[in-house]
Amino acid sequence: MVNLEKLKTLSYIFNKDLLDDISSNGELKTYAKNEIIIDINQKLEFVPILIEGNIKVLREDEQGNELLLYVLESGDTCAMSLTCCISSKTSKIRAITDKASEVIMIPVLKMQEWLSYYEDWRNFILQSYQTRFNEMLETIDTLAFMKMDKRLYKYLVDQVKLNASEIIHNTHQNIAEDLNTSRVVVSRLLKQLEIEGKIKLGRNKIEVLNF
Repeated sequence: MVNLEKLKTLSYIFNKDLLDDISSNGELKTYAKNEIIIDINQKLEFVPILIEGNIKVLREDEQGNELLLYVLESGDTCAMSLTCCISSKTSKIRAITDKASEVIMIPVLKMQEWLSYYEDWRNFILQSYQTRFNEMLETIDTLAFMKMDKRLYKYLVDQVKLNASEIIHNTHQNIAEDLNTSRVVVSRLLKQLEIEGKIKLGRNKIEVLNF
């Protein structure tokens, strides 16, 4: 059972009856930064709704290289996990916390039951599919049409907006993994962005200027 106080961030999305149902049937879980919530080939029995924090959703190739698809914020769910639950297939993505996070896990049977019972829930699921689809299209466009220096700067600006802070605390290696490139390339391009006056580099932090 989830304390209704924890569901305040969802009150603008769901009506009171649905919030009560989520409170009765959901399970609140807390994760530290860089913990795996959903892994590739995992059988999913719960649908996650993010209450607090950020979650990165990644794909992995045969060599183990990861590519960032999108980032979940408070009030979001992962559309790809919904698809796996409905079709009873294993996960094709990995979901990792980008900071300390709180997640409500909704049992698959309840997720399906609520689709026919609550209009708010149906709208939420459909909107989640549309939002994640748009984000993946943006990722594809970025990979296909944008050079790495522009991809890197876009990534930094997105991080600023996501965390509401112009200071990004991250290593060059972590950024390289998110962009599916090498640390050497990221370090070189970050230095170039600093020369251009777009960022200021520090120890394990990057300040984005005048974005």
